Amino acid sequence: MFTYERKVTYSEVASDAMADVAQIVRYFQDCSTMQSESLGMGIDFLAQHSHVWMLTAWQIQVMRRPRYFEEIVTGTWAYGFDSIYGYRNFLLKSSRGEILAVANSIWILANTKTGKPERLTGEMVQGYGSEEKYPMVYAPRRIALPKTWEDLEPFEVRRSDLDTNNHVNNARYIDMALEYADPGVNIYQLRVEYKKAARYKDKIWPRIHRENNKLTVALCDKDQKVYVAVEIATDEN
Repeated sequence: MFTYERKVTYSEVASDAMADVAQIVRYFQDCSTMQSESLGMGIDFLAQHSHVWMLTAWQIQVMRRPRYFEEIVTGTWAYGFDSIYGYRNFLLKSSRGEILAVANSIWILANTKTGKPERLTGEMVQGYGSEEKYPMVYAPRRIALPKTWEDLEPFEVRRSDLDTNNHVNNARYIDMALEYADPGVNIYQLRVEYKKAARYKDKIWPRIHRENNKLTVALCDKDQKVYVAVEIATDEN
């Protein structure tokens, strides 16, 4: 497992002085890129080979959100590879070893010239290695979308939403979805399914569906084709 330690900074916390789920995703995202860089397979290596890792799904379970200035340890490891897919777990702990959040993620290796998936190379598989998968209840990659929706006002993708691939950053979609959650809600689990990338000045039409303890958010294009689906649950059910 690759790990890095840090303190939660003021710029990373919400109004309640704790990091929200989107910030936890940023910790995980940074941890995976740090591991790739440490192995010599970071963004420059990928660019040289016309490759990019595309995230297809998150499943994140939150036990406790970290507090401002708390010391935290973020860890990640690959637990499997399957043709074009890579599978990766994440762990967020306090400095005392308390587990704050765990996650599963599914990735596809894509060719930046063709935009199509490519088979994983032996160099990548051997470089990352494979460890035992985390013992959690794994949800399906796909999110079942409801039949009825409440359609909300569209908004435009900003430059600040973009990553180095000129797509909306994976964590920014979660920021967008959290805008529709009730203030102060205690999120137990977050699932995200990435379907297609939004770019600068694309318009996003949000649709939401509330049912019991679950909020489903679909961030769509003008034809109601989904960019990203997000499922927010406030307890284990």
